Amino acid sequence: MHVRKAIHFASLRAQGKGGLALRLLLAAALAGFLLVFAARSLSSPSPPSSSSSSRLQETSAAADCDKQQLAGLPLAVAEALVHYTTSNVTPQQTADEISVSLRVLQRRAPCNFLVFGLGHDSPMWAALNHGGRTVFLEEDASWIESVRSKHPTLESYHVRYDTVLTDSDALLELREHPSCVAQADLASAAEAGCRLALRDLPPVFREVEWDLVMVDAPTGWTPESPGRMGAIYTAGMAARARRPGNGATDVFVHDVDRPVEDRFSKAFLCEGYLAEQVGRIRHFVIPSHREKEGTPFCP
Repeated sequence: MHVRKAIHFASLRAQGKGGLALRLLLAAALAGFLLVFAARSLSSPSPPSSSSSSRLQETSAAADCDKQQLAGLPLAVAEALVHYTTSNVTPQQTADEISVSLRVLQRRAPCNFLVFGLGHDSPMWAALNHGGRTVFLEEDASWIESVRSKHPTLESYHVRYDTVLTDSDALLELREHPSCVAQADLASAAEAGCRLALRDLPPVFREVEWDLVMVDAPTGWTPESPGRMGAIYTAGMAARARRPGNGATDVFVHDVDRPVEDRFSKAFLCEGYLAEQVGRIRHFVIPSHREKEGTPFCP
């Protein structure tokens, strides 16, 4: 699996000149955070002093303040800065695609952010959601251990998928089946026998109300890979089952240039909830169906 991931990431990096733009975007986003962080830290002015000894004391105090700021830099932000400034690896998404999620994070963070997939962009998502909770669900247990060795603060969990990409046509027909589209939540769909309902999810999935969900996994570029059919369906059901009064859920699906991501996002996240598409990413805004009884699966 490591080899397949490496090949996939290498092919994405080889697509051309997007790497520099990505690094600039990440640097700008993290630098913006640091400016706000520093501005807040320096918001209290120092009293004026006329003596040279006072100026020396102020200089010493300012140096101490700088050290405190560095020491107090949020760990997720510090790790992301070091990672992306010392690595040639860039995230899977382009700068334009990242900006779609970034705009929502700027508005909603700190928030609860669920990401299907653990990859080279994971430190970025965690840093951009500083103060919130960012959770990553990954299919490859050995890949989780590899990433944890470099980024131990990332919260990630292993998930098993029981679908295969070659079954996607048959699974798409479940859009018309009550076991999948007439259920109140994911647990009910699983009990009703919906094959798209993910069953092997960590407790955190049920314990947290998710504000944002990113579907960028599992693997879906080979016939034997699990595909993202179940992840897309599960993301939509999590949004529909959100507690009343907590607002809508922003759901993002990457790689919609591929048939499965294209068809399943339209069918199970609903074209009526589509807010934006930029490049290979779609942004859906899905309201809680618990707000109003009898809300149809799609508007």
